[in-house]
Amino acid sequence: MTIRVLLVDDQALFREGLSTLLSIHSDIEVVGEAENGEVALRTAAQTNPDVVLMDLRMPVLDGVAATRRLSQIQPDSRVIVLTTFDDDEHIFDGLRAGAVGYLLKDVSSTKLVEAIRAAASGQSFLQPSVAAKVISEFTRVTGSQQPAISSQPLVEPLSERELEVLQQVAAGASNKEIAAELFITEGTVKNHLTNILGKLGVRDRTQAALKAKELGLI
Repeated sequence: MTIRVLLVDDQALFREGLSTLLSIHSDIEVVGEAENGEVALRTAAQTNPDVVLMDLRMPVLDGVAATRRLSQIQPDSRVIVLTTFDDDEHIFDGLRAGAVGYLLKDVSSTKLVEAIRAAASGQSFLQPSVAAKVISEFTRVTGSQQPAISSQPLVEPLSERELEVLQQVAAGASNKEIAAELFITEGTVKNHLTNILGKLGVRDRTQAALKAKELGLI
């Protein structure tokens, strides 16, 4: 399956570079570009992208507002924020708006392509530094609220290996990195992740990390 990607950034040179970078991957097709959020919404309606790489600070309509509107009117187009800003406010604004991924522009091309593929398959993807901030904030908020769920055991507990995989996920590691770290295949990692998501009752990696933190598993 070819993954249809829309590039949204106010810097034409950056968009051109991204387009060139992604064009070498046979399973990814750049179907459109936009220089601001307003153009992005129109272009998305015309091209129906699977994944949108969205900058945050743009003229006319910024990335957060565009992400929020796109998530409402075109929920099948999954947004990955790709920006230079890693402060807490930008991260949480982007994720609250509906982004399924958050990457910084210094990310490697390998990680970027991996994030695009993950988003297209219904997964979330956060850069390790971003994942750490999300979990830290979640811990602070839930800690102050003292949620009752923290004392509730899982109906089916995670195995020792599943806990190891979950710890790697919480650190922002990719399937490939988890496989290398635990000396198992990527296919085995995927199987463990499927089991983990099912046992925790969540949909994606980010939710799994947050739920695990909430339950005191990591």
